[in-house]
Amino acid sequence: MLAILGGSGLTQLANLEVTHRQVVRTPYGEPSGALTFGRIGKRDVVFLARHGYGHTIPPHLVNYRANIWALKHSAAAGQVVSVASVGGIRADLGPGALVVPQQIVDYTWGRKSTFHESIEQPVVHIDFTEPYDNELRCQLIAAAQRCGAALSSGGVYAATQGPRLETAAEIGRLERDGADMVGMTGMPEAALAREAELPYATIAVVANWAAGRGNNSHSISFDSLERVLSEGIGRVHTVIESFCEVG
Repeated sequence: MLAILGGSGLTQLANLEVTHRQVVRTPYGEPSGALTFGRIGKRDVVFLARHGYGHTIPPHLVNYRANIWALKHSAAAGQVVSVASVGGIRADLGPGALVVPQQIVDYTWGRKSTFHESIEQPVVHIDFTEPYDNELRCQLIAAAQRCGAALSSGGVYAATQGPRLETAAEIGRLERDGADMVGMTGMPEAALAREAELPYATIAVVANWAAGRGNNSHSISFDSLERVLSEGIGRVHTVIESFCEVG
């Protein structure tokens, strides 16, 4: 079972042959919505819109633990592909680019970031040296090559708190820290997937230049952001279709 977590711009999978939906309760509360089951190509797929199907849940209030728990235990997912919108920092990651990041820097705070909170349980440490599953990353990159979709491999994803966008000075700081792109949902999602022993990787869609970069030196145009994101999500659908044709 392949799990797909949809971010901004991806509240449904147009190419998913839906078979049924399932409302799930978890020990960590309710996930962002019902799980949508179906099939794409040769793969059984479960889809969940991270921000809710009406895009009403801001990034700092997403119940990441419930989402990952539901995909692992209720859907029996074996892989998780996260689709996320980001702002481009690196010069070659302009609006419309697709990228499979390789590293994360976490700037979030106050989010429930582990399944292991009870003082009556042993402390659990995970190896997070490589936050994304390399085999799954390679499979996504190969899928993009098969369908002719331009996709960049590698880069550092900076996870910020949101829901506001960053200042130009903050983006400067992230760049000095080594970040290539900035988003709001990469953590603690990736760490929770690692705790759950779920192979996890991200396809990031660059919706706009980050603050102070490119044509956003003074402000960010949300009208153009929506248009670019919609076009980029269309190419993500193509990559996912190619990914699922392998089985």
